[in-house]
Amino acid sequence: MFSTVLTGTLTMTAVAECMGAALVCGLIVSLTYRLCEHPTKSFLMTLALMPVIVTIVIMMVNGNIGVGVAVAGSFSLVKFRSLPGKASDILTIFLVMALGLCTGMGYIALAMAATVLFCIVYLLLAKTDLLEPETSYRSLRIMIPEDLDYTEVFDEVFKKYTRSAKVQMTKTVNLGTMYQITYDIELKDTSKEKEMIDQLRIRNGNLAIISSRNSNVSAEL
Repeated sequence: MFSTVLTGTLTMTAVAECMGAALVCGLIVSLTYRLCEHPTKSFLMTLALMPVIVTIVIMMVNGNIGVGVAVAGSFSLVKFRSLPGKASDILTIFLVMALGLCTGMGYIALAMAATVLFCIVYLLLAKTDLLEPETSYRSLRIMIPEDLDYTEVFDEVFKKYTRSAKVQMTKTVNLGTMYQITYDIELKDTSKEKEMIDQLRIRNGNLAIISSRNSNVSAEL
């Protein structure tokens, strides 16, 4: 469906077209990502320039049996930061690498079409509530003294403020002097979350309570 500009001998015109297309694609993705997220300048520069680097690598081996090795090697060159990154960071890095592969092989039209399509869809998903997670679910961690029977002490509060409340984990903390109870709950009304927590504090002796939208949160009480 897409004809390549690299049909014969590699020329300066073909090189300029491919590298220019790679730079344009990278800049478009980078600007789109800046509109949707809050990345650092260095990360945006990486998104803008990585397609050009991949394009150079692929063009140097185009038509050679080593192209397969070069493609695999170009992916292995990416060393992700040791700090935890967002899934969207990894997504865009692989996108700009794929765009570099397209332009490096001469499929400029494909690279441009993929860039436009991705940016439109990404903006749509980022700026709308289409994939917004359900906000009524919470992971609730409650600290209680060891002499408090937690099995029914919070039932009245949960019945009033939640549609469901299930114990997911119970463990001892502070050398066994306290218990930490983790619940998965669904709130009836998110605007009354503080009111619910205040009622729970009355029953747990005003010890620490953590309410999180992420059930896998690693914070410790």
